[in-house]
Amino acid sequence: MAKVLFINPVVREEDVPRHIPYGIALLAAIAQRDGHLVQVYDANAWRQGWDVLEQVCDADDWDVVAIGGLTTTYRYIKKACRIIRAKLPKVRLVAGGGFFTSMPLEIMEWMPQIDVGVVGEAFVTFPEILRKVDAGDFDFSNTLGVAYRNAQGKGVLTGVRPNIPDIDVLPWPAWDLFPLDEIYFKNSANLFSEEAFTSKRRIDVNGSFGCRMVCRYCWHLGTTGDMLIEKTDSGANDVVFTYGRNIRYHSPRYIVDMVKHLKQTYDIDYASFIDENLMTMDAASRGTWLKELCALWIAEGLQPTCRRDGVPHDEHCRGVHWNGTSHAGLHNLETLRIMHQAGCSHLVYGLESFDPLIMKNLGKGSNPQKNADSVDICLQSGIKPIPNIIIGFPEESFDSVRNTIVALKKLGITCKPHFATPYPGSEWYYTYKDSIIEQYDGNLEAFIEDLGDASKISAVICHKFSAMELLGLQQIVHQKDLRLLDQAEKHWATADQVTHPVAVPRQSFNFQRSTAATPLATTDEVAS
Repeated sequence: MAKVLFINPVVREEDVPRHIPYGIALLAAIAQRDGHLVQVYDANAWRQGWDVLEQVCDADDWDVVAIGGLTTTYRYIKKACRIIRAKLPKVRLVAGGGFFTSMPLEIMEWMPQIDVGVVGEAFVTFPEILRKVDAGDFDFSNTLGVAYRNAQGKGVLTGVRPNIPDIDVLPWPAWDLFPLDEIYFKNSANLFSEEAFTSKRRIDVNGSFGCRMVCRYCWHLGTTGDMLIEKTDSGANDVVFTYGRNIRYHSPRYIVDMVKHLKQTYDIDYASFIDENLMTMDAASRGTWLKELCALWIAEGLQPTCRRDGVPHDEHCRGVHWNGTSHAGLHNLETLRIMHQAGCSHLVYGLESFDPLIMKNLGKGSNPQKNADSVDICLQSGIKPIPNIIIGFPEESFDSVRNTIVALKKLGITCKPHFATPYPGSEWYYTYKDSIIEQYDGNLEAFIEDLGDASKISAVICHKFSAMELLGLQQIVHQKDLRLLDQAEKHWATADQVTHPVAVPRQSFNFQRSTAATPLATTDEVAS
């Protein structure tokens, strides 16, 4: 069986490593289940130099090195692949994850060291690649969901890999391959709630794949049924992202059994749900999923004792607190109260803006009034709402910024907004791709290397404001200073008459505003 080395790239160097890479841990478990010999080099956890990566390459006679992550890890992955190829010229170098799926043909061109890349969901594709490596068969032209190199070394995309319909068939991630005690549990605490801040042994879990919303800034990269592969005018395959959805969530039994295992094995005291949005999943279940999950959480003894006994949380509390994401238009007080009783400490709300036009065009299914009401409703349940605000939307104006500041002042919220960022795979990215390339002097790869967590400006997609203006507006929103906003408007409001828009929308082959969805696999396809 193949000797497989997974590499988790460094991400968010300005922060400590907080999150075990769920996708890599899951694929590692699948590879182990199939009998392969698996090791992980968690570069993000250890934060060591490139010489350590070279030592890792030399540590064994690897058959496959698998590396992947979000687009924000691109800079590390690119250098790592050069080192891997230099040290291991015969190894099969397999890439995957968001950075690859969003632009597979560009990545194959920019990173000639990659042999084959997984596009979209890898749960069936990656094991198939390993079986072919075991058999000495390196022709991937008939493997669905990959980009491989043809005889001329050019990247070629095969057909779309169907999503698996039942995600309960997946094993639990291989957490034991990662430095839990040495790194991750030491970085358990965060400031979002008292329970989260006092956590000593937090771990991430994932209960679902997908979201029915069509937020223009969001990307799913095939995991939610949003990706097709179609031929371009030149006859070559390329990825196409859509509004299609294959909503899938684990059963409450799967999730609770997994968390019980984590409690019994690692004595965790906190679980962070990294799902795209818990409330959209609950809506997909017609309001039953979260209620059943909470009931089972309590029945199986995971409920924190502070919630069971109705006393303040302190160091004597036992059980497993948790958090996740919510939606201002889909939550309700009854469900939130049940979630609080089961141990939910805080929920992240992507409120984004309080301007009616921006919210209407965003595809989020919410509006300024629902945003405003959501804070009070969540607080009534006992759960802390954590709002997220963005500026720099395509339609951003002085009025929209003013509407947001007025709402923040009324609600008593202070926040430093993120910048609207066109991440690859999102509708924004494809709509403004030409403008992005222009802003980076024709070098798209430079934009990819520049992407971070949206706390800084990369490419601007706002039609009215430049990067310089958005930096100032970020501070004005943070300070909720309507006086400075009024002054800025008096000085700049008529600038549109003599300036050109920074970003101009364009139609793109790679994004279709349709509900065409990725096909679902049959039982035989999953089993094979």
